[in-house]
Amino acid sequence: MERSNNHSEHMSDIQSVVMRRVHTVHAIRPFISSTMLAAILSLGSLYLVGREVWVAKVLVNIPNPLNVVSTLRFFEVAFLNTTTLVQVLCVIVAFSVVWILRDMVRALRLPAMRMA
Repeated sequence: MERSNNHSEHMSDIQSVVMRRVHTVHAIRPFISSTMLAAILSLGSLYLVGREVWVAKVLVNIPNPLNVVSTLRFFEVAFLNTTTLVQVLCVIVAFSVVWILRDMVRALRLPAMRMA
């Protein structure tokens, strides 16, 4: 096995590896925004909640949505009397939705701020 001691050849190998990584990051960047990660986290958490909870039974037992107090009480009792995993997943969904809404508000506000 011969090893090349040519410094410029070694540098070009390093440069090609670095540039390959830069191009990969540049190609992936639009898909890894905070909004996209929040959406994926929210959807994944909702999927796992659906696997842990019999959603059809929950929907059948919901009181009349027009009676806001009883509906809020129903969801409070349902949340407090479920497993810790489902509670954590529900909190993750809530934070993810808030994060997505925050990003949407910021995106809608930015063009107006640029015009001013």
